[in-house]
Amino acid sequence: MKKIILPISLTMMVGCQNLEQQTVTSVELPTNAADSTEIYEALLADETAKVIHPKDDVEITLTDKDKLAISDNLWHRIQGQLHFDIPQNSKVIAQRNWYAKHQSYLDRVAKRSEPFIHHIVEELEKHNMPMELVLLPIVESAYDPFAYSHGSASGMWQFLSGTGKQFGLKQDWWYDGRRDVAASTQAAIKFLRYLNKRFDGDWLLALAAYNSGEGRVARAVKDNARKGKPTDFWNLKLPKETRDYVPKLLALADLVKRPEDFGVTLYAIDNQPVVSSIDIGSQLDLALAADLSGLTIDELHALNPGFNRWATAPNGPHQLLVPNNKVEKFKLGLSKLKKEDRLSWQRYKIREGDSLGVIANRFNTTITVVKEANSLKNNRIRAGKYLLIPTATQSLDRYKSYEQIRVSKLTKKGSGNKFTHTVKQGDTLWDIGRKYKVSEKSIAKWNAMAPKDMLRLGQKLTIWTGKTASTKTTQTAATSSNIMRNINYKVRSGDSLARIANKFNVKIADIEKWNKLKRSKYLQPGQLLKLSVNITSI
Repeated sequence: MKKIILPISLTMMVGCQNLEQQTVTSVELPTNAADSTEIYEALLADETAKVIHPKDDVEITLTDKDKLAISDNLWHRIQGQLHFDIPQNSKVIAQRNWYAKHQSYLDRVAKRSEPFIHHIVEELEKHNMPMELVLLPIVESAYDPFAYSHGSASGMWQFLSGTGKQFGLKQDWWYDGRRDVAASTQAAIKFLRYLNKRFDGDWLLALAAYNSGEGRVARAVKDNARKGKPTDFWNLKLPKETRDYVPKLLALADLVKRPEDFGVTLYAIDNQPVVSSIDIGSQLDLALAADLSGLTIDELHALNPGFNRWATAPNGPHQLLVPNNKVEKFKLGLSKLKKEDRLSWQRYKIREGDSLGVIANRFNTTITVVKEANSLKNNRIRAGKYLLIPTATQSLDRYKSYEQIRVSKLTKKGSGNKFTHTVKQGDTLWDIGRKYKVSEKSIAKWNAMAPKDMLRLGQKLTIWTGKTASTKTTQTAATSSNIMRNINYKVRSGDSLARIANKFNVKIADIEKWNKLKRSKYLQPGQLLKLSVNITSI
């Protein structure tokens, strides 16, 4: 009997300080990191990684075959199709040496990839894409479909929200296609093909653009061409993260192609699919789906990470990944299930003062779902009438949805007095911050959000305001944690000195002094301002 581990290994926040930089970085550490030396090595190898892994690994029995029974290893199929030229320069060698010294890390990532990697290999072959790209999710997320980067990038392929939508990834309250492995793989292939064409077939430039943006890479190419310098990846002026990103992929490709040369073994993976996509037809409670398939909710969710809530999305997708050894049981149970039993329904009597938003929040659903379930053409409701509300069949605590996990991991408790702010029409984090005299970023941290996340009408935000610590203690803490950096800020439309001061937690008078400005003069969009910023406070 064969088991695999999904999807997340332990991560730690490690502070790295030297004479040139001071950063705090999320780093995936080896599970056997027994001393500070090994932790520091992990930090060096993954110092550009900024992803957060919110879930613990889940062990799933995928097949009934014994591990020793594998005769056709997927890695052999991959090795036969690796064709990138691997330069043996210091960047590639340094990254390869790190991977070669951390066999346990390689094993853990390979086990995590096991339900999905066969599908990715087949999709790369179907679209005539370089097989080296099957290793890109290692660099992006350590093959973790739940990985996210401070609320911005998400999923195994680490798509930003806007880029995901551009390449067809649906994202709503119920579902995020960036975490759906099949959907995000299709989007990644489209995106990478576009970038490869954009940079005239140069895959290293395409990969650099995937990491840092096509505009930045295009500008670097244009700048070098103007100066008469080579325009290949190795000669471009790019961010440090990107300069390390491409060598990481090349190092992995070199190691996978000839593992015996570096004293590593590749965790054996069957060269056959171990999961199947089942069309479920319509919305289905995930706890019920888990029971029908003989899986736990955690196991089902690990295989279907795109779903945010207690059920699949009302308007699709209507597919679930199920281990091959559970498919027959699941299909049989699903065929016997009546349509009205797919979800639990509650009859709710509308009270005075109720709105669809209030009712939807009360039942952990959306206004759209309530309207569709009751054939409502608008948002008008009357007290005393009844609504049918789809609800979870079991306690929400059992579901441990992605959003619950994200909130529990990220929500930061502040000091002082706690307030609850209900989002009103036109509210922004900046406006709310001004009202309570706190920063936008603090509000985002307290509520497990990214500063650019959209606010929802009626959303409840936790605000901490006021000081409980003594002035002396606060000043001491601030002094010890100050990391000052001089930055240039380009003024945007609608900016004012007050807004910029609040954004970067500095004084208006200081901005005036640093830039020799007068408060009476208007700022112009595109104008560059010099700021001295404590990066630990923004």
